[in-house]
Amino acid sequence: MDCAAARDDYEKESGRYVPIVTDGGFRKGGDVCKAFVAGADAVMLGSILAQAKESPGRGYHWGMANPHASLPRGTRIKVGVNSSYEQILFGPSSITNGSQNLIGALRTTMGVCGAATIKELQQAEMVIAPAITSEGKFYQLSGLASK
Repeated sequence: MDCAAARDDYEKESGRYVPIVTDGGFRKGGDVCKAFVAGADAVMLGSILAQAKESPGRGYHWGMANPHASLPRGTRIKVGVNSSYEQILFGPSSITNGSQNLIGALRTTMGVCGAATIKELQQAEMVIAPAITSEGKFYQLSGLASK
């Protein structure tokens, strides 16, 4: 979001729009959608696409291109093979973890936000809620939730 704000300020000053490509270890369609709402113009999907049957890595991904203490350059990461490019991008999903039908997730998000274009989606308000994936799950799983 900070990059998008800086990009927008730069565009106002210079008249030049600089696209933002987000690379953040995406795992699910929701991650992709959040990147666009945060201001991205494109996303990198290395590990997600490496899971396709057609992928040249055959279920392996080489991770980040830059050195990192916990993931040095050239380290192969096994991501497995679970579907085709078609399923990953357009569905139908055969698993329920959100890693398939990425375009469907994006279309749904755009519809919920009332956005017809990525530009309009970038203008949607993002609410940051810590632990949104686990909020209340303890009570649901323990049976303590009121019925």
